Formats: sequence, structure tokens, C-alpha cells
Amino acid sequence: MSTIREIDAAEITEAVSKLCIKANLKLPEDVVEALHSAVETEDFPAAADTLRLLEKNLEIAASRNIPVCQDTGAACVFAEIGQDVHINGDFEAAVNAGVRKGYTEGFLRKSIVKDPVRRGNTEDNTPAFITTHLVSGDKIKLTVLPKGFGSENMSRVAMLKPADGLDGIKEFVLETVRLAGPNPCPPVVLGIGIGGTFDKVTALAKKALMRPLNVKNADPFYADLEAELLAAINKLGTGPQGFGGKTTCLGLAVEVMPTHVAGMPVAVNVSCHVTRRASVVL
Repeated sequence: MSTIREIDAAEITEAVSKLCIKANLKLPEDVVEALHSAVETEDFPAAADTLRLLEKNLEIAASRNIPVCQDTGAACVFAEIGQDVHINGDFEAAVNAGVRKGYTEGFLRKSIVKDPVRRGNTEDNTPAFITTHLVSGDKIKLTVLPKGFGSENMSRVAMLKPADGLDGIKEFVLETVRLAGPNPCPPVVLGIGIGGTFDKVTALAKKALMRPLNVKNADPFYADLEAELLAAINKLGTGPQGFGGKTTCLGLAVEVMPTHVAGMPVAVNVSCHVTRRASVVL
């Protein structure tokens, strides 16, 4: 019989607070490596210079202990909660307290408004946008993914027909990047969801942004699709900040799930090179 492990809500608050600050101040190593690789291979002068400026920006942020981007994002929090864990306190309240603490103590820009139409800043970057999954075990894994909206606004979803096939998926992804142009501050990172329902496919696309850029899809079919899409996107010529060149996308990930026989939902969650995420296991 499993033993229930107790975790205080205060521990969750402290963890989320630290993750908010860490994610905003330092890019994941896989993203840094992808950017550096692009600098090494980009041969269009304006594009290469722009990529070097992006690298310089990361160096300055690290030396001054400041955010890598002025848009410190909406706090997207992913939680994998072990079924053998009991949380002493209110989980969502604890997460929001952590976001409030992290964004205040870290002097991070607060960008969340109380109402989508009537606006009005909440002044503490809450509420967080929380996704929870119940998993086996007695631990909690927390991931904070601060999502800027210059790129989020360029994201799209399509309810394709099965007859559109794989070519329809490819064209939708390429069209999304073409329409985005320089708006999402390329080079971009893409999270692509395929399958599920209208709501699930967008969640898949967001989840895809959490996968490191140097990790391929475990299914060879979708790993090949990832490679093909990346190559096709980088032939579009948008380039860093829209200046041209062959570095429009640093990397992308495809996540899939079953769907209804009559449908083939596809979603593309667009992110800029500042694709931030930080995790901890409690």
C-alpha cells in the first residue's frame, strides 16, 4: 500500500517564486546552444550580425542579473502531481502566491490584465495559467514557462479535414510562419500540436514548447516531420528580426494525440528565441 507524502503549500509557493525569476533571467542551455549554432552557420551578413546581438543580449542579462527580455511574460505553470502526494493547503492559491512573490521580488514586468476587454493591470502578474496532470508517484514536478505575447499573438489553430492530409498540416505550419513575418521577433521556436479536440490541440502545442530543442520526437515518423518542417521554414527567408537569411526558426517540436475520425486539428504555438522554461521536482 502506498504511503501518502505531505507537501506544504508554502513549499510550492517558494518553488514557483524561484522558478519565475530563474526562467526570466537565464535561457535553457538547449536554446542557447541552438542560437550559438545559428550564429556559426548563418552566412547572410545582416542576419549573422543580428544573431550576434542576440547572443550579446544574453551575456549582458547574465552579467547584470536582469531579464533576457523586457516582456517577462504570462506565467504558464505546468504541474505533474503524484497521486501519492497530499498538499497541505490550496494548490492554485499557492502557485499564484509564488508568481506574485517572484514577479515582485524579481522586479519582473507585470503584464496581466484583470479583464480581456475592460483591461486593468492586476499589478502582480497573476493569475498564473496553470495546467495540472495527475501522475504516479509521490513527487510534484513544477515547470514555469513565461510566455511573451509578441509571439503568442502569432499563434494559430486550424480544424483541418482528414482529407487535407500531411500536406495540409505542413502548409498550415508554413503559412503560420509566413503570416507572422518579423512580428514574433524571429528566430522563432515552434510548438506544434496535432490531434485531440479544439482545446486539447492548443494545449499540445504549448506542451511542445517545453521539450528541449535537442530532443527529437520519439516516433521516427514525427521526428522526420520535425526535421522537414524546420528545413522548409528556414528556406522562407524571413531571417532574424525579419532581416533575411536562413535562420527563421531555431527549432520546433511536434506533439500528437488521438482524435475523432472526422477531424485533424492542428495548432502552432509561436515563441521567439527567448523560449524560457525552468523546472523543479519537489
